[in-house]
Formats: sequence, C-alpha cells, structure tokens
Amino acid sequence: MSEHYFSSSPKSNDCFGVVHAYLRGRNFEFLTSSSVFSKKKIDLGTCVLIDAMVLPQSGGVLDIGCGYGAVGIVAAVFSPQVRVVMTDVNMRAVQLAKRNVAAARVGNVAVCCGYLYEPVLGMRFDCVLSNPPVSAGMDTVKAIIEGAAGVLAVGGSFQMVIRSKIGAKRLPEVFCGVFGNCEVLARESGYRVLMGKRFG
Repeated sequence: MSEHYFSSSPKSNDCFGVVHAYLRGRNFEFLTSSSVFSKKKIDLGTCVLIDAMVLPQSGGVLDIGCGYGAVGIVAAVFSPQVRVVMTDVNMRAVQLAKRNVAAARVGNVAVCCGYLYEPVLGMRFDCVLSNPPVSAGMDTVKAIIEGAAGVLAVGGSFQMVIRSKIGAKRLPEVFCGVFGNCEVLARESGYRVLMGKRFG
C-alpha cells in the first residue's frame, strides 16, 4: 500500500510549508508538511465544516483525524471555555498540530496520536467534529460515525463533512442507525455537513 495521509508513520522526508486561511472571520496560519492531508491549503471540506460547526458553550470538543489542526484550533479559539482534544493516526500530523497549537497560543487544547477513538477511550465530549479520511475507505468513515456514540455525552452532537456525491444517501442512514436522527447543517460547493445528536 502506498503511503498516504492515513499512514501512522510517514516515511517521506519533511517538506514544510505554511498555509494562510481566513476562517470564521479571522486570519489563521498553519505549519504543514509532506504526507499530511491538504498540505498546500485548507481544503474546501474543512472550510465548510469550520463555517458550519455548532460549538458547545462548555464541556469538551473532539476533533478526530485532526491533521495539522485547523478544525480543532479554530474551535478552541472561538470556544475558549471548552477543552479541545485533537487526535490523528498520522504521527507527523500530530507533531504539526502540536506546533500549530503552540503558535496559535491556545491553552485549552490537547493533541493525541492514535487510531480513531483509541486515544480518548473513557472520555466524554459534547461535540465531535470530523472531516473523515475518505481515501481510507467507507468502512473507516462508518467506524468514525459509529464510534462517536461511545464518546459523546448525552445531548452531545457529532458533526461530519462529506462530499455530497459520496455520502448524501448512504451516510444519513448510518447517522440515523447510530443516533436515531440526522440533520444537514450546511450544503456548499458539493459538500454537506451532517449532524447527529445523542439523546440517550
């Protein structure tokens, strides 16, 4: 299998870059490198998720598959009263995310390395955010949706961005199977942000 951003330990040499982005009305800067997702710019799906995400007033937020940290860092900036945990299986992405957290000077963030929800087993969150690694396959995307129920507090929400042509029909069914509900938070440029809430 060729190396891609869902690899746990990328072997390619670091080739650093800097991405500038205007997100939720503020300028952000992120350090990137080779073998991480969307290394040259913030991808459109991430931008749509960031603009649409509904953040809690308190408690915890999980950014699963955080990459170099854009979603989680923006969440931390706009919700300084919550604790944000960011996880990724890609060790290089985790190191970049830690550096970006430090550069952004957000103190309410922790970054962990591990597969899907393994780093946060036993923890509870009021919001889980995901721009899933579609290239890893739909089984992985479904595992992210199904695993969210195990880490969400009652009343918490799971929010995922997906290309409309990939998951517009199938994924709402998965959401309804897991949460009993599915809401479309946003439709933009061929993407949808889906939200499921845990009520019990």
